[in-house]
Amino acid sequence: MAKVEFFYDLSSPWTRLAFHNIQPILADTGAGITWRPFLVGGVFNAVNDSVYEGRRNPDAPKVRHTFTWLKEWAAIAGLPMNFPSDYHPLRSVLPMRVCCSLEDDQQALFEFSDAAFHAYFADERNLDDPEVLAAVADECGFDGKSLLLQAGKQSVKDRLRANTDEAIERGAFGSPTIFVNKERLYFGNDQLPLVRQALAD
Repeated sequence: MAKVEFFYDLSSPWTRLAFHNIQPILADTGAGITWRPFLVGGVFNAVNDSVYEGRRNPDAPKVRHTFTWLKEWAAIAGLPMNFPSDYHPLRSVLPMRVCCSLEDDQQALFEFSDAAFHAYFADERNLDDPEVLAAVADECGFDGKSLLLQAGKQSVKDRLRANTDEAIERGAFGSPTIFVNKERLYFGNDQLPLVRQALAD
């Protein structure tokens, strides 16, 4: 069976789209997937700091058009996309640590991540606020307070760093970074047709 690894950060709108849009590809191809939380800011700092340059000029034509295209992609996917919100850019360290605390239970990680993506990009809730993050976890059937306690453990912090370092070492430069069968790297929502093709090979 073909295997997909999906490295992601909850702060990325393109990742929100790809997280949703990869689902039918997995269903159609029968591929297995492993969700891999990482810290995209760590990736940017290491290999792609030009992202910060773009943020300093939000009126640049590329930036303005990108937001338009983002909302058009969201409309195609049938997803609400209220972005950018007052909480952009999101400081995603805490939410990604929560994700790492769930990583060994992939179904739980998927369910929490799906709810967190909706909370941030549809409902414009601040995932950097521990109370909001705990509430999102509670709403999808988890114990938010316990998850936050888990997220504060050194082992979880180390896991997030290790995931991020692994992604960088394997060539990642943003979120989502998608690997098919360990070696073939794809980036972003718009490369999902290539992911589908790779899974069919």
